Amino acid sequence: MKKNKIILIGDSAFAEIAYEYFTHDSSYQVIGFSVEKEYLKKSTLMGLPVYPLEELESYVDLKGLGFHCAVVYTQLNRLRARLISTAIEMGLTPVSYVSSRAFVWPNVKLGEHVFIFEDNTLQPFVEVGNNVVLWSGNHIGHHSSIADNVFIASQAVLSGFTTIGEFSFIGVNATISNNIIIGSDNWIGLGATITRNTAPNQLFKGERSEPSQVNSTTFFKV
Repeated sequence: MKKNKIILIGDSAFAEIAYEYFTHDSSYQVIGFSVEKEYLKKSTLMGLPVYPLEELESYVDLKGLGFHCAVVYTQLNRLRARLISTAIEMGLTPVSYVSSRAFVWPNVKLGEHVFIFEDNTLQPFVEVGNNVVLWSGNHIGHHSSIADNVFIASQAVLSGFTTIGEFSFIGVNATISNNIIIGSDNWIGLGATITRNTAPNQLFKGERSEPSQVNSTTFFKV
């Protein structure tokens, strides 16, 4: 049995994934899940109990208990940030997960409560703030900085000396050129290419391919 105990806040697909990663690739034992009472729809998840967050101390001993908030980018990451603040006020300790299959250079600085999936590359002099999620396969270029409460999906490229403002979201396959500053509260859609600094609170829609007038079976002579 692992000595370090952790509760996962959330009951979505991300919570299930976080359970798998913490269970099989960390020193932490997940003892249960927790959601706000208003949203409590199930009693168990992954064979473990789901507790009402407001009444958590009635069910488990909070002393020395860690937590990770496995919530995605809802409300531009503000839901996750709020739940983290609530858990800390309750006396729980924020816990990070960094995949053993991620490449993190020794002088990279990581904040509290980060979740870094496999195949991420964090090059020298990168700084990552608190409450940041890096889904699988991203390239975070040298001397780049990611502020608090940011969510980066998969296969995004941040070139060197990039700055990502707080509460921003970077979509799948987005590309940020070098020496670029992304303002706070930005939504960078999937496949977007950013070559100039952005102002706060900007939304860049992802690229959407339109279907050809020729269908696939005709094109391939099926």
